[in-house]
Parts: sequence; C-alpha cells; structure tokens
Amino acid sequence: MIYLDNAATSWPKPPEVLKAMTDVLEHAGGNPGRSGHRLSIAAARLVYEAREATSSFFNLGDPMRVIFTNNATHALNIVIHGILKSGDNVIASSMEHNAVMRPLRDLEKQGVQVNVVKCKTDGTIDGKDLARTVNSGTRLIVMVHASNVTGTILPVAEAAKIAHKAGALLLIDSAQTAGVLPIDVKEIGADFVAFTGHKGPQGPTGIGGILIHPDFDVSRLPSLMQGGTGSRSGTEEQPDFLPDKYESGTANLVGIAGLLAGINWVAERVPGSILSHERELVKTLIEGLSVIPKIKVYGTLNPGNSAPIVSFTVSGKVVSDIGLRLDEEFGILARVGIHCAPAAHHTIGTFPEGTVRLAPGVFTTMDDVKKTLKAIEEVANS
Repeated sequence: MIYLDNAATSWPKPPEVLKAMTDVLEHAGGNPGRSGHRLSIAAARLVYEAREATSSFFNLGDPMRVIFTNNATHALNIVIHGILKSGDNVIASSMEHNAVMRPLRDLEKQGVQVNVVKCKTDGTIDGKDLARTVNSGTRLIVMVHASNVTGTILPVAEAAKIAHKAGALLLIDSAQTAGVLPIDVKEIGADFVAFTGHKGPQGPTGIGGILIHPDFDVSRLPSLMQGGTGSRSGTEEQPDFLPDKYESGTANLVGIAGLLAGINWVAERVPGSILSHERELVKTLIEGLSVIPKIKVYGTLNPGNSAPIVSFTVSGKVVSDIGLRLDEEFGILARVGIHCAPAAHHTIGTFPEGTVRLAPGVFTTMDDVKKTLKAIEEVANS
C-alpha cells in the first residue's frame, strides 16, 4: 500500500506517538485538574508539558496561550463566532476550507458582512486586492496558510500587517502547514493560529488548538462553550483566565499525549529535513504528471511555494473512477472530489467534480512516488 492522503491525516504515526498514547492510559489516566491524587497530578503535568512544547514549537512565548481544542475546525469556530457580531465585516480568501466558510456563511445570515477576495487560478492572492477589500467595519481577516486543494501558500504575514493597519485581527488556518512549514507566531504577527494535531504534527485525530498571540487581550474573545474546568469550582461563572476560559470539559488526555509526542518527534528531526524531503517528492510528482498526456496539474507548480500537495485531473476521466482504480488495482490511497473546499475548486476551475489529490508525507519514499506516476500513466491511457 502507498499512502498519499497525508493532507487528510498523516499515516503511519511515529511509534513514539503510539507508545505515548498507551503509556498515558496506563500510567497517568487520571482527570487533569479534577483531583489531587497522583494520577490526576500526573495527567495535569503532561498537559502542561504539552502546552510548553507547543508554545516553543510555534515560538508563542506563553504556554498558557495554547488552547487545546478537538481540531482546527473547533479552534476556528471559537474565534470566528467569538469575534464577529452583526454589522461587522470579515474578509476571507477564495481558497478557504469549509471549516472557515460554513461558520462565515452562518454568521452572514445573522448580519455579518462577508467579503471573499478572489484568488488567482493557481491559488495565489494579491495583497493589494486584500487591502482594497478592507473597510471601516472590518473586524477580522481569516486566511488559510496553505490550500488543502493545491498546496498554495498564502502571504499570512502580509495579511497580518494589512489587518492591523485597519485595526482588525488576523486568524490563520494552519491545518496544512503546522508541523510542515516553520510557523513563528510572533514573526508572522497573527492574532490567532488554528492548528490540528493529526496532520503535520504527527499526532492522533481529535486534538488541535488555538495559538493566541501574547499581545491579544483575551477579554475581547468570549468563550464559545462554558462548563467545568476544575478551577474555581465554587462559582457558577466561567473563569476569565487562560487556558481555562476556553477549555471547558474533560481534556482529551490521550490526544494531548499523542500530540506532545508527535511535536517532539518533528522537532527532533534536522530542521527543514522533513519539508525538504516532502518538497522533493512533490517536485517529482509535478514533473512526472506534467508530461503525461491529458493530465492537468493545479496550483503554482512550484514546490517551494507549496505545502506537500498535488492536485490533478485527467481529461475525459472522472476523478472518483481514477481514485478507485488507484486503490483497487495499485494499492495507492489518494483523495478525490471537492476536499471540503468548494470555494477553492470554484477558484481553480474544477467545481463541481474536483480533483485527484496526492499528499506525500514524511514516510513516503521516492520509490512510492515513481510507482504512483507509473500507475497514473496507466490509468490515464486506458
């Protein structure tokens, strides 16, 4: 089997991640922050260790501003629904995932003005177009760091400057870049970075988070959900301090343990080696696909300006049929269709059918890529 669906979730997981998840259930299975006994204390210690590792990994500077969530979608919803109210203006790119567009469309019905800046057909965006769209009512710019359809990297640091000049905030969706591209929250200047643990960080599904910039006043962001936090249990009011304000309910201890192990595993690799490896695979895929008749590859076609994602179509063939044949005849696992990003497919001209998406990962080999190209050529020509 050749697994090329790492943009959906990374697989296989490093052995260290699997061991950490088992170990926490066996040795630290208490409820963090809910009791004073040894298992609860061990669990709380692990959660804080994960905050410290995550804060360091993204150069956040404050572990308490790492807010653990179920996934990036949960994180995005906390910020989007917390910041925006009727009469506000929000700006997004036309390459956004439905994790952004569906909350925005829901708020649009409640009086929020939604402006979508049209990207070019390769997924890139012109900063001037973004700046021209900002108005006096703009409260938030939401931007995907890299498209989950084409891999195209968007200029998030420039977006931060545009947002702040207008007195607005920037929220980044880093689902495809966290753990893959270097992300320095302070250098970028983003107010919020939503991330997920089960892709680049090599952790399990069901864990993600928000990175809140040290300069952001958290009194401006209400909690999306209220409930037990283990702190100030004698009051029925939600705590106003971090991270408790946004972390009601029992933590996903197993997921956090896996995330910690995954982040440590990535951080221990030679800096840039994972990205360099994956970009070399992408380069080979793009070059190989581009010479096969009837195939069109989407995006910038520049691995240096892309997350490790390659999308293509074959003239005269249905993408779902291509995916099925790759799986059943060659053992190659890819994703086909809209990828939960109809806006992106409208932008690149592949709506409503979508594309075949190949997403190599850290464990993908060059031999895997060469076998994949040979299989795709056979499918395209038959």
